[in-house]
Amino acid sequence: MKNKYQIANIEFNYDRYMMPVVCTAIHNGHLLSEIIEANMALSETERLYEEDPYTGYFTDITTNTVIVNYSRFQVDLNRPLAGSFYVTPQQAWGLQVRKGTPKDEEIEFSSECYKWFYKSVKEHIDKLLESFERIFVYDLHSYNHQRGGVGADYDDAEKNPEIIIGTNNMPEVWYPLVNEIVEQMRGEDYFGRGLDVRVNVKFDGGHFSRWLHNTYGERVCCIALEFKKIFMDEWTGEIDWEKAERLREILRNSLGVIKTGLHL
Repeated sequence: MKNKYQIANIEFNYDRYMMPVVCTAIHNGHLLSEIIEANMALSETERLYEEDPYTGYFTDITTNTVIVNYSRFQVDLNRPLAGSFYVTPQQAWGLQVRKGTPKDEEIEFSSECYKWFYKSVKEHIDKLLESFERIFVYDLHSYNHQRGGVGADYDDAEKNPEIIIGTNNMPEVWYPLVNEIVEQMRGEDYFGRGLDVRVNVKFDGGHFSRWLHNTYGERVCCIALEFKKIFMDEWTGEIDWEKAERLREILRNSLGVIKTGLHL
């Protein structure tokens, strides 16, 4: 049985007959609710730069997905609740996010979105764990590597891998599977060359993957995966569909390794 429902611009797709792999794109969105937009100081272009556009596209390797369609500038679901609503520039890459001091109702609205999300994800995962002993989660993100501006040199490749595998507080039982996934991805052909895939360089995962491990222990393996924005122009938002599709294929090709690691 497959169900799809959308509430508060979050899409949950559930298929208990599919392999127990979930893909999430919690920074995919760009939408703002009216109460948040009214006090938003950033332009759409400024917001888009710090969002993770198209990560929802990469989730399409499984029928169990969670795609958030509203912006991280409404609520950042990859941070603890207390820091999920950006107020100061220090919380948001030096950006002045709000026109004025946020009203209580803005913060309360953002907080309710946050709580609803985590409640809904728990219901989603609990439902899958009724059918499977263990599940695997790809927490998909993307990051910028040309922060000097349009036309500037790209950031140092030695410090900015093309795929970052973040394990943060993952139970050690999953380390062998992580190593297998890394080796599989490194062995893939990406337009005549291999990809630079490394573990816990620059990012090791955020609150969401940490929460999954704290909540479910060894029953859930969550990798926080960061794609460097090599598949798009990070300043214009224009996507290179050929590159994006190849990255999605590489992600899909890891499913065999995951299936073995879950002992299916």
